[in-house]
Amino acid sequence: MAERKAVLVVGAGDATGGAIARRFAREGYVACVARRNADKLEPLVTEIQAAGGEARAFGCDARVEEQVLEMFGTIEREIGPLEVVVFNIGANVQFSITETTERVYRKVWEMATLAGFLTGREAAKIMLPRGRGTIIFTGATASLRGRAGFAAFASAKFALRALAQSMARELGPQGIHVAHPVIDGAIDTAFIRDTFPELYERKEQDGILNPEHIADTYWQIHCQPRDCWVHELDLRPWSETF
Repeated sequence: MAERKAVLVVGAGDATGGAIARRFAREGYVACVARRNADKLEPLVTEIQAAGGEARAFGCDARVEEQVLEMFGTIEREIGPLEVVVFNIGANVQFSITETTERVYRKVWEMATLAGFLTGREAAKIMLPRGRGTIIFTGATASLRGRAGFAAFASAKFALRALAQSMARELGPQGIHVAHPVIDGAIDTAFIRDTFPELYERKEQDGILNPEHIADTYWQIHCQPRDCWVHELDLRPWSETF
């Protein structure tokens, strides 16, 4: 009997994270999905199982080291070897610099950067002895350039990008593929639909990102041969200015 393989998606929301979990589950991976409130993952787990896949939900605050350690240990011990780890926590907020409180800045950094470090570090620890694995950090437009009102978010995403670069250089020669896709554009989510209806109208012209198509790219990243690894790529609708 073939050994079960697992994928972990930290930040498995209703759009991109969920689509990534479904995509890997279709390929036979046990989809381990995590967010702070495990109850919110029940629809995703049910959907994956109804389609014939395997999934398990984890309630985990990825900013808390003890919870991250426990989650990784449980997956490796009870489910199977983690072949892929995806860090997909958002943390996007918008405040003018004078209205950005210490609490907001710290919280965004903890969610987008500290949690990414803890996730990436633990992924590296379990993958290095096996000499294989894929670690993907979801980036954003703010990973590359700051905008007015996004000082906290851009600072955190810049730092996450630096983490991904450092890990790629350290772990690549040891068989671990580290990638940082930059999602540059609005994603087809309920938030965009309800908050920015004019923007959401672009969906009919393929003007916003389809989470399923993002997930396809993440699967392709994992499948790349080591002589042709990508570290950073940007995904955006054809109509997006850049």
